[in-house]
Amino acid sequence: MNRSLAISIILRESIKTTLAKAKEIRRFLEPLITLSRVNSVSNQRKAYAQLRDKEAVAKLFSNLGPRFKERPGGYLRIVKRGYRAGDKAPIAQVEFVIKEEESLDEEELEELVKPIK
Repeated sequence: MNRSLAISIILRESIKTTLAKAKEIRRFLEPLITLSRVNSVSNQRKAYAQLRDKEAVAKLFSNLGPRFKERPGGYLRIVKRGYRAGDKAPIAQVEFVIKEEESLDEEELEELVKPIK
């Protein structure tokens, strides 16, 4: 279960699941992201041993590892989204934290907010 949830989060970058699964997947996925911050063959093999999915490991090391290079931890955000209709189980959305450096630069912001003449 942890493996399939982790692969879905890595590939889609956001999923909805029950709150209990969301809290549990954080314990499984965050060490893999920490591992992916240093791109080496050894670390890729360790990640593949856990995930068993080449596409997810490739994205983990090419995209997510460099994105969180400077962040000391806390790569996932869990947002409560209400209750499931059938059994009223609490639902949560698990997504990656967006880095502040990915926000708009001042020049891009000025282009968006041009005064009307």
